[in-house]
Amino acid sequence: MNSIINYLFWGFVAAASVFLLMAGITSFREGSQRAGSIFLVSCIALLCISVLPDRLISENEIFRIIFLSVGLFLPGIFLLPLSGIHKKDTQIPQKRYNESDAVLSRRLLEPGTEAYAAYYRDHSGYKESDNRARGNPGLLSENSRYFDPITFNAARANFSITEHLHRLDVLKPARKSIQADSKKQTSFIKDWMKRTGARSIGITELKDYHLYSHKGRGPKSGLPIANDLPHAIAITVEMDHKMMSYAPAGPTVMESSEQYLFSGILASKLALYIQNLGYRAKAHTDGNYEVICPLVARDAGLGEIGRMGLLLTPSLGPRVRIAVVTTDMPLDYEEKKSVAAVVEFCTLCRKCAINCPVKAIPEGPMKMTGGVSRWKINSDKCYHYWTVSGTDCGRCVIHCPYSHPDNWLHRLIRFGIKNNLLFRRMAVKLDDVFYRKIPPIKKLPEELTYRKNR
Repeated sequence: MNSIINYLFWGFVAAASVFLLMAGITSFREGSQRAGSIFLVSCIALLCISVLPDRLISENEIFRIIFLSVGLFLPGIFLLPLSGIHKKDTQIPQKRYNESDAVLSRRLLEPGTEAYAAYYRDHSGYKESDNRARGNPGLLSENSRYFDPITFNAARANFSITEHLHRLDVLKPARKSIQADSKKQTSFIKDWMKRTGARSIGITELKDYHLYSHKGRGPKSGLPIANDLPHAIAITVEMDHKMMSYAPAGPTVMESSEQYLFSGILASKLALYIQNLGYRAKAHTDGNYEVICPLVARDAGLGEIGRMGLLLTPSLGPRVRIAVVTTDMPLDYEEKKSVAAVVEFCTLCRKCAINCPVKAIPEGPMKMTGGVSRWKINSDKCYHYWTVSGTDCGRCVIHCPYSHPDNWLHRLIRFGIKNNLLFRRMAVKLDDVFYRKIPPIKKLPEELTYRKNR
């Protein structure tokens, strides 16, 4: 019996030590020094505790039995299939949103113009906060808090090229439609997009609530938007974890703009491909949207809408950018897989709200807004901070626990979050321990900052 206990004991210690060691190495490699240190110290502590009874007491079988029982029982409890997820019906907005009312559209109104006077005549409630934001330095301004000529000008270049993609929107089908095989085309499009950089891709029926009611930006500003294309293809691309970890400093807006551009390229080439087949297609890219991308991506099965109002994906959280292609080419829809665990986790975790510099994200429960139960952020507060910092911030994105790198360690944790309600609650607390509840702003590396003595 003693021999069996010894084998089990040392087998468990070896397995747990290897796990902690590998977790520490993985954390260091992903740039998480605090988490890596905690894992390695835990590994050393485990080994010390394991050998201590041999040095102090001769009869240590009882200790080893207790140690084994606790060591096997606790992980077992947290990994049991106790999901505790309350399936909710998809929240469908009761009315369409006018893009002209979005803060990123209102910022384009110029004081003294007829458009400015006409808008605020009907929407006077926005005028004071909008003018206050106009008095700040502005996004990518050299007078803003985090201005750096390297990262800011890289972002400006990315946004400029993204604007050029808008010109492709005027292209029309060149010839009469050919009969496309919906299954074959769906398979090809998904494979092509993923091979060329898309992180995930999903297809859904285009619904009225996916679309803005009116355009708010560009030459078509003010015109109504019609639901005249039956299908929507949602594409996500990954924002680099290291670049986003400097939020809200310059690398954040540089990476954000990079992935807006990349998602726009993927969507634009897909729309052109569909047009070459003779079907109608439109790419919805940064600054040229007719759809609300997170809603389309949610209904295409790519994630859920989280506390911060962004798409929360199962493997990258909100650390993605989205583009959409709408088309009349026949396509197949897959049954939407439930990712309700991410919303359940969101109800427990308030990390994005806690780390928001201006408290624009609600810390409380969902509330009914427009006939939909959801968290509603204060977009005016959020944008006001952008005009001060000069960047699109990103603190909420990078500090979401789901935004950690998609490696074996975090996939294991996400598996536990999905399948066990106890693990879900524990994960919220452990994330604060390993990564801090309010992480400090990281110092920028030399290659991403300007130095006069270069």
